[in-house]
Amino acid sequence: MRRRLLGAALALVAAASLAGCSDGGAAASGAPELSVDGAFLPQPVNADMAAGFFKVTNKGSAADQLTSVTSPSAERVTLHSTKDGTMREQDAFEVPADGTLDFSRGGNHLMFEKLTGRPAVGDTVEVTLHFSESGEIKVSLPVKEATYNPAKASGPGHGTAHPAQGRTAQEHHGTVRS
Repeated sequence: MRRRLLGAALALVAAASLAGCSDGGAAASGAPELSVDGAFLPQPVNADMAAGFFKVTNKGSAADQLTSVTSPSAERVTLHSTKDGTMREQDAFEVPADGTLDFSRGGNHLMFEKLTGRPAVGDTVEVTLHFSESGEIKVSLPVKEATYNPAKASGPGHGTAHPAQGRTAQEHHGTVRS
């Protein structure tokens, strides 16, 4: 009788352990699964400001929110939307579950204010994207020609993303127009 109880208990422990190992990862737990691609920064036309673009893809079953961006290349980086030709600073952008957040010419974009140096074609600008659920993602934005349009470009080299730990807050002050 004792052996049967011990055997049954061991079987339950083994089954519970296997169930814990096959939880399906972030998608099963309802967490966002973010990746960033298509990142670039057009060569700035002046020494003070620049714009940045990229695409965030969320393959997870939960939404996330891009809350701020920081970069050693600028005193301040702000989030902007553009609708009907009007640019507005945003406090945050939602990254929908199983969806994308697109920062592209004529639409959502980053504004780098008070650049610490003027990046040239071939340089990279490092940024840290801060998300409410996923923490930080570090992204390298290659500097492209001022007229670069990824819709017309082909091939690799559109920026890379690297996950990171922790996050910081960034204040948003006023509206900047470019």
